[in-house]
Amino acid sequence: MSMRPATRTASDQARPPREITGRMVFVCVVTFFAVVTAVNAVMIRAAVSTFGGLETDSSYKAGLAFAREIAAADAQGRQHWNVTATLGAMIDGQLQLDLVALDAAGRPVSGQNAHVRLSHPTDRRHDHDLDLNPVGPGRFAGQVSAAPGQWDLVIELSRDGERTFLSRRRIVVSDARPR
Repeated sequence: MSMRPATRTASDQARPPREITGRMVFVCVVTFFAVVTAVNAVMIRAAVSTFGGLETDSSYKAGLAFAREIAAADAQGRQHWNVTATLGAMIDGQLQLDLVALDAAGRPVSGQNAHVRLSHPTDRRHDHDLDLNPVGPGRFAGQVSAAPGQWDLVIELSRDGERTFLSRRRIVVSDARPR
């Protein structure tokens, strides 16, 4: 085994450290704040463009309506109605919805108008409203567009413009069939 003497090249020799100048500090500070500003601008734009609106337009008005909502919920509870919604298969982006409303004795509830809202949990710009068509005593049906995902199914029954029943339930709509 023979040992050769090590040869040094110019790149192997240690370089003198770079001197920090005022110009270098200025460029680094300006670059730092430019990056922070750019990231903030992107995040602000993303936040503002995805904002779907407020759940409640006026908290004051919502507070005033609270007592009326409590009274309506008590009246609804005393009725002991059984209202069931059945979601059919998704066909061409349309979801079949069948609704049956029975009173405490199991008889169909008559004289009601049925309105359904598929409410998107995070963005009300995607909400869908549907007035269901009566197909028999206490029976209603209709179709509504719904993308796959989670939705709040809001069912309202009313008579002469006054709400008599309200139900809100979270559902999951899949491509093939809602769960």
